Amino acid sequence: MKNILFLWTFLVIVTWIARCDEHDHTYKDGEEVVLWMNTVGPYHNRQETYSYYSLPFCRGQKKDISHYHETLGEALLGVELEFSGIDIDFKGDFSHTEYCSVEITEEQYQTFVYAVQNHYWYQMYIDDLPIWGIVGEVDQGGEDHYIWTHKKFDIGYNGPYIVDVNLTSEAKVKLQPGIKISFTYEVKWQPSTVKFEDRFDKYLDPNFFQHRIHWFSIFNSFMMVIFLVGLVSMILMRTLRKDYARYSKEEDLDDMEKDLGDEYGWKQVHGDVFRPASHSLLFSALIGTGYHIAVVTLCVILFTIIGELYTERGSLLSTAIFVYAATSPVNGYFGGSLYARMGGKLWIKQMVVSAFMMPAAVCGTAFFINFIAIYYHASRAIPFVTMVAVTCICIFVILPLTLVGTVLGRNLSGQPDYPCRINAVPRPIPEKKWFMEPAIITVLGGVLPFGSIFIEMYFIFTSFWAYKIYYVYGFMLLVFLILTVVTVCVTIVCTYFLLNAEDYRWQWTSFMAAASTSGYVYIYSFYYFFFKTKMYGLFQTSFYFGYMALFSLALGVMCGTFGYLGTSIFVRKIYSTVKID
Repeated sequence: MKNILFLWTFLVIVTWIARCDEHDHTYKDGEEVVLWMNTVGPYHNRQETYSYYSLPFCRGQKKDISHYHETLGEALLGVELEFSGIDIDFKGDFSHTEYCSVEITEEQYQTFVYAVQNHYWYQMYIDDLPIWGIVGEVDQGGEDHYIWTHKKFDIGYNGPYIVDVNLTSEAKVKLQPGIKISFTYEVKWQPSTVKFEDRFDKYLDPNFFQHRIHWFSIFNSFMMVIFLVGLVSMILMRTLRKDYARYSKEEDLDDMEKDLGDEYGWKQVHGDVFRPASHSLLFSALIGTGYHIAVVTLCVILFTIIGELYTERGSLLSTAIFVYAATSPVNGYFGGSLYARMGGKLWIKQMVVSAFMMPAAVCGTAFFINFIAIYYHASRAIPFVTMVAVTCICIFVILPLTLVGTVLGRNLSGQPDYPCRINAVPRPIPEKKWFMEPAIITVLGGVLPFGSIFIEMYFIFTSFWAYKIYYVYGFMLLVFLILTVVTVCVTIVCTYFLLNAEDYRWQWTSFMAAASTSGYVYIYSFYYFFFKTKMYGLFQTSFYFGYMALFSLALGVMCGTFGYLGTSIFVRKIYSTVKID
């Protein structure tokens, strides 16, 4: 009990640290306000970002600034805050002021021209409020290139808080080699009625996320759940009732009549239905990982609804990492207990595979993409210190906690308690129609679950790959629950038909049929890339498809676990209701 309390206390502390910055967002009159320059990159490639000063911009004269604390989430997201050198004081207006100048060489000219042609934009922060601006523009003829040299900041304050920041780019200057460009700025402060708690609302897009099609998709998915649950209940209850009546009647027949009778169906495989799944070590590791991902997803959604983590740089990712590490016992408990019930002996190997399965996939993909980011000198290149920190979390936090969960799972729920005995010799699987084969069931099993989340995938993709901030986590929670119910119902139906065909290989089939939802999501990601975005280049393409593969993998493992969990309860229920032995 003490260990659990300590674990959750640690989780709360690190989550709070992840959301803290260099100050408490309160200022006194005349106090320093830091303008951080973050990244610059092509507008159509959101993830292809570079340090702001990778372009030949110049810094202001001011050198002494407040200390900046970078969080783990910021480092992984490629946030590279650098001080602008621009002097800004709270409530202190600055008129048109030059803060630096640069003489454009031929190389710098070509660099600026390339940035303007590719629609480069940059991001800055004042008091954690993001500001965006465009580097320059091309004239209508496409021959001359211009750069914006004046930044006008209109900053709103409410008491000691900064609640609004707006940037206006002015003073367009034609780019030419050999000229001297002066960069200027001005600051205007004005009182505002916006509350500090509501200052992030201007960055949200209610018209996009609360569009009628979004509400309609939720309503449609909800109606699908009601229809599917009702259909499953009706079909299974009527069918099983007939099966119960027939098998109960058979109990009154003598052996000769039973031998001459027409015996078929799910009851005939009662001696093999609880046989351990093939490759039980891998299967139990997948199930444990699926439980883990589901718990992390649910916790992060709830934390975001309560704490609005999307308003702080990197807080959502930092929280997800620490929640994943802190809930590692869930992985060990469910994976280890399942492996023990299946008679597995290599429990240490199973524990290691279960602990490192998802981190290895994530780190392997990120390591590959990191090479490309380093080649491009992009800010998305993960620093070595950050990689060491993530590795330490995996080795010294995730692995020990998974071990604790595995030991608890093996001792508390590792004993098999099946309602039927398992035959010593496996029963031959009879031939069946082609559409009853596990491979066909697997392919078809993910259609309805994908249909229930299809519209929400568009909004999630747009928020991550475009410039929308996803904030409707109440929608996401509802879609998460709908996906769970639909997946369970569809998988139960698939499993019942499989067992009725006297095929007892339901464990992997139930998992893969539900997990196939991720295949449809990944296929949809191709459609989204080619028809809904203007992404280009090796870096952005590899980043997109690499991380979409990880997203689909995690979704598939989670859905597969939902499918197996619902099916295992169903199978245990029907075989414990009818007297078999």
